[in-house]
Amino acid sequence: MYSFNNDYSEGAHPRILQALLESNLQQEIGYGQDSFTNKAVEILKEKLNCEEVDIHLLVGGTQTNLIAISAFLRPHEAAIAAASGHIFVHETGAIEATGHKVLTVDTENGKLTPSLIQHVLDEHTDEHMVKPKLVYISNSTEIGTIYSKSELKQLSEFCQKNQLLFYMDGARLGSALCAKDNDLTLSDLPRLLDAFYIGGTKNGALMGEALVIKKGSLKEDFRYHMKQKGAMLAKGRVLGIQFYELFKDTLFFELAEHANKLAERLTTALAEKGYRFLTQSSTNQVFPIVSNDKIIELQKNYQFNIWEKIDKEHSAIRLVTSWATREEEVEQFINDLK
Repeated sequence: MYSFNNDYSEGAHPRILQALLESNLQQEIGYGQDSFTNKAVEILKEKLNCEEVDIHLLVGGTQTNLIAISAFLRPHEAAIAAASGHIFVHETGAIEATGHKVLTVDTENGKLTPSLIQHVLDEHTDEHMVKPKLVYISNSTEIGTIYSKSELKQLSEFCQKNQLLFYMDGARLGSALCAKDNDLTLSDLPRLLDAFYIGGTKNGALMGEALVIKKGSLKEDFRYHMKQKGAMLAKGRVLGIQFYELFKDTLFFELAEHANKLAERLTTALAEKGYRFLTQSSTNQVFPIVSNDKIIELQKNYQFNIWEKIDKEHSAIRLVTSWATREEEVEQFINDLK
């Protein structure tokens, strides 16, 4: 049984495990103030080409989203997200549990636009309703699509004009930045966003997300929020070592490119066989529409998500490739579709 269920089924890239092993008996200060974390933050600022950011290393995506959004918002303020957004669908009400409503809009491709956000603003007019304050996007999105530089620029300008905070979930940022149709660079992000995170968990790390805060007013006391919500790791070195290893050269991008390459192989082969797709994804998530009978057959040898029912006889499934996906498993899956 081979899994295309997600991009975190395996442990970590061997280089990360080796770095953890080699540093194992070295004594360090705790709570993210160790030398490894300092080096990771330094190299990330270099890659971002921006010194005016605060960077905090956290364990997982849901933890990062709930701490960041709850810290950034006042009690009566709300976040705006696509109806498919991770904070609305797959985080067990984590944002709402901190007292902040998530206002959603339906999208065709998982992406927000200024006009969709404006619709939410128009519906919330006074103090009898929550106040929309933060715009949440993810790149890549939950359905594998990506934002172009011009789309992010339009959203950024709209948020500034309307005094909205602009925040990006980067759980699969590596895959987005390495997509063949992407025109964004890592260094574009601090200029366009108030805060965002760089996902390690889904791109070769054992665990870890690097939260980047650019807007000055959001930086104050953030470590207090981390500690209060149980996110300040005593052995913060574990995260620092991993991010330094991922970014000291091009490993982070090489791993994402591998995942995208195998997803593209799946997409090309499926298209050649006449399969349709739920979304046009250029990242490591592929959403082919398959007959229910074929799904039952495939499930004998593979794990994957059944994403959406299309009609009585067909469903869209989600196939996810990772930094560790083997080419032979992709080829076998393609052969089994015959």
